Amino acid sequence: MANAASGMAVHDECKLKFMDLKAKRTHRFIIYKIEEKQKQVMVEKVGEPAQTYDEFAACLPENECRYAVFDYDFLTPEGVQKSRIFFIAWSPDTARVRNKMIYASSKDRFKRELDGIQVELQATDASEMGLDVIQSRAN
Repeated sequence: MANAASGMAVHDECKLKFMDLKAKRTHRFIIYKIEEKQKQVMVEKVGEPAQTYDEFAACLPENECRYAVFDYDFLTPEGVQKSRIFFIAWSPDTARVRNKMIYASSKDRFKRELDGIQVELQATDASEMGLDVIQSRAN
């Protein structure tokens, strides 16, 4: 299915991997990349359940945009184990303008394909999606 605004399709694997993360918890994170030549969003990298937030953040390229989903586990002040699924639109200041425009115009359509996102973040540098930001938005 193509997005009318940007012409980007969403590869089936994107939704399947997200369902695995959400329902089976077989992944800690998923990083998605728009393949401009194929005009579709693809899975670029999948993180193992044992991987940390820092390992996830290190996978995001310094000069290119990406979409990412991260399954964040935490304890409430009452000691209850909880989890929140974050959608992160990574758009570094150093990315090409065209790259930023393509990701921005495709984001809402792509996000709608991933049913179960609980928190959304837009980040232009690492400080906007640091673990402290994730922790504060999880509650």
